[in-house]
Amino acid sequence: MKIKIKKLKPDCIIPTYAHFGDAGLDLYALENDQIEPGQIKRIDFGFALELPNGFVALTRDRSSFGKIGIHNLGGVFDCGYRGEYNCTLINLNSETYQIKKGDKVTQLVIFPVACAELEETDDLSQTSRGAGRFGSTDR
Repeated sequence: MKIKIKKLKPDCIIPTYAHFGDAGLDLYALENDQIEPGQIKRIDFGFALELPNGFVALTRDRSSFGKIGIHNLGGVFDCGYRGEYNCTLINLNSETYQIKKGDKVTQLVIFPVACAELEETDDLSQTSRGAGRFGSTDR
């Protein structure tokens, strides 16, 4: 699938896949920055995409960030969005996290979207789980 990308800032690094078959495109910091413990910070990437109809792009955690307590609070970029891509990170660690220009800070995963037509009803079919919530399997 080809997706059009527009650089909005000259220092933008075009997202890349680290390995063939990877699900997520690496997104790169545009400048040096830091995130203090407990701080939430938006990171801009300096590009916009034109996703085809029926697709969405989601920002996801880098697996290595789990070890250091940096978490991506998520981002949903619908196919009609043409603005700058970004992510929102939170530092759950007790130490300041330093970001250097060019660092990989999150991943962008592109998914197909199923659009649902909701039909109101008084009854839903029965399942083995039913209305069971967290811990419904005793684990």
